[in-house]
Amino acid sequence: MRWVRDYTPQPAENRLYRSALLVTISGNVLLAVVKSLAAYFSGSVALYSDAANSISDVLYSVMMVLGLYLAQRPPDLSHPQGHSRFEPLVGTLISFSMAFAGYEALRASFVRFQQGGLAIEPGLPTAVLLFSAAVKVGMFLFIRNTAKKLTSPTLNTAAKDNLSDVLTSSAAFVGAFGSKLVHPLTDPLAGFAVAIWIFRAAFLAARENLNFLTGGGASEELRQRIIETASSVPGVLRVHHLMTDYSGPRLIADLHVNVDGQTTLTESHRITDEIIARLEAMPEIDRAYVHLEPDDWE
Repeated sequence: MRWVRDYTPQPAENRLYRSALLVTISGNVLLAVVKSLAAYFSGSVALYSDAANSISDVLYSVMMVLGLYLAQRPPDLSHPQGHSRFEPLVGTLISFSMAFAGYEALRASFVRFQQGGLAIEPGLPTAVLLFSAAVKVGMFLFIRNTAKKLTSPTLNTAAKDNLSDVLTSSAAFVGAFGSKLVHPLTDPLAGFAVAIWIFRAAFLAARENLNFLTGGGASEELRQRIIETASSVPGVLRVHHLMTDYSGPRLIADLHVNVDGQTTLTESHRITDEIIARLEAMPEIDRAYVHLEPDDWE
């Protein structure tokens, strides 16, 4: 009696995950330290807001390590279908971490705005923010490409956070630079812009990952690709029923397929196995279930 699903180790995927985690943790720790020190010595609230965002990035990096470790564990009696649902759970927690950073940025900016702003010497803050933006561009490109290869919602969320960090660092740069050359209130106003962008990124990330956690369905384009893939198997006359729902970061596909009513049991089994093999070869599909019916059934 088999109690858990088949499992094939994926060493290449594990190496990609480890590389992504190493880049994420080392990059976020470096930027959190550099920006925190620069904010302390310069007094820039825009830079402080960006430093708060980087500190939250360090926290989500730690959660990523734990969550992806759990998600990659093989199926066992406690989780017969695997542990993949831990991955969008971690992505959701990351979005809450981002929201907290947005709150801290908004709070600090509001306090500085009430104080009338502060003219910041552009040297250290602007140099640090330009350095931060450059590092985050590199992190975004690397993590995004890795997320595509792995179909990983957690890494995709992390990539989006890196992109938002590029934009928030750019806004903080404008604020710190403009506070001296334009008006002291430029700094807290840039802090407000940073906070708003962080909240936006957190909302989008939470919505995506909650869709994975709550059993959302495939897009119209993907549903059509699933039907076309199943219909391409010799012996399949048509697909008349399809349901999809996310189980973690990938989909479960449930199909009812019509075949000739005179098809033998052996041939029916071959058709079923071929449909399942083709569907589960799609990167978006985790499991496929196929029910064969005679052509005159609906």
